[in-house]
Amino acid sequence: QVQLVESGGGLVQAGGSLRLSCTASGRTVSSYAMGWFRQAPGKEREFVAAIDWSGSRTYYADSVKGRFTISRDNAKNTVYLQMNSLKPEDTAVYYCAAGSTAWDPKRYDYWGQGIQVTVSS
Repeated sequence: QVQLVESGGGLVQAGGSLRLSCTASGRTVSSYAMGWFRQAPGKEREFVAAIDWSGSRTYYADSVKGRFTISRDNAKNTVYLQMNSLKPEDTAVYYCAAGSTAWDPKRYDYWGQGIQVTVSS
């Protein structure tokens, strides 16, 4: 079993930056692809970014491409999401997930509890 815990969320002004971390426990996730999703109130959970097990391949939603960067440190069992040039429409609960690089959340095996990111205008 894998437990995922997100950290680093909070309130930031538009144009600012945040870095989310997702730390795994229970077992190593170094062999897992990992992803970040987000869900705004009244909306479906949407894909944000994903990274393969080695960190050599990354994938992004068009809405965050060029602003967000996903990375991982397998020695620390941690995945990061660096978010720059934040916009109010980035406001959502952000979730870390393990098991795939797919856009479909059903393809993932494990999920964190989520962390709030609020971008003020």
